Amino acid sequence: MIIPALDLIEGAVVRLHQGDYGQQRDYGREPLPRLQSYQQQGAEVLHLVDLTGAKDPAARQITLLSELLAGVSVPVQVGGGIRQRDDVVALLQAGASRVVVGSTAIRQPEMVKAWFEEFGPDAIVLALDIRIDEHQRKEVAISGWQEASGVTLEQVIADYEPYGLRHVLCTDISRDGTLAGSNVELYQVITATWPAIAFQSSGGIGSLEDIAALRTSGVQGVIVGRALLEDKFTVSEAISCWQNG
Repeated sequence: MIIPALDLIEGAVVRLHQGDYGQQRDYGREPLPRLQSYQQQGAEVLHLVDLTGAKDPAARQITLLSELLAGVSVPVQVGGGIRQRDDVVALLQAGASRVVVGSTAIRQPEMVKAWFEEFGPDAIVLALDIRIDEHQRKEVAISGWQEASGVTLEQVIADYEPYGLRHVLCTDISRDGTLAGSNVELYQVITATWPAIAFQSSGGIGSLEDIAALRTSGVQGVIVGRALLEDKFTVSEAISCWQNG
């Protein structure tokens, strides 16, 4: 399915280029009408990233997120700086259907595995941002892509599979925010390797052709952010393309 995404800093809708807070585009301060429009056009799941909270968990935009989640009736997955159990609880209580966990899943895997057991695997999305080298090694990057983790995508998935891992949001960092198309081959490989996991693609969607290219990739969700904000196409057009080619 098509999963429209908004990134939020202090109430504003923004996009960062490849995770760089210094390269920020602002798209106004009306996230709720955007989300409602996305839902009205047929989106069945929405994706929110609290970039303020990602930078400083003490500044998490819980009040705003609660308003946004109450303003739509479809499931919403929310991420951004999830470092403690209390962060997961706060977002679930605010109305999030799933909580997106990134760096913490690599830094403190035993803690995050406990979350799988407590909240259930459907409540957690692992966000794995990867850099692919010339040997096709898929290394996971952490801390807003500033650090190499030393572990691969394959190692992380193998580590979490026994805990019921169901949702993985995989981003090829080199494509994120570029509108240059997705890494279709990457998704074909990982969805074939782990058919029981619902993979979401993220990064690079700039046209309906990019969405059509992913139809053979095996992913179950396609995160679309900047292209919608810049009116490259509409949610309804994206959904039609995904369903009908």
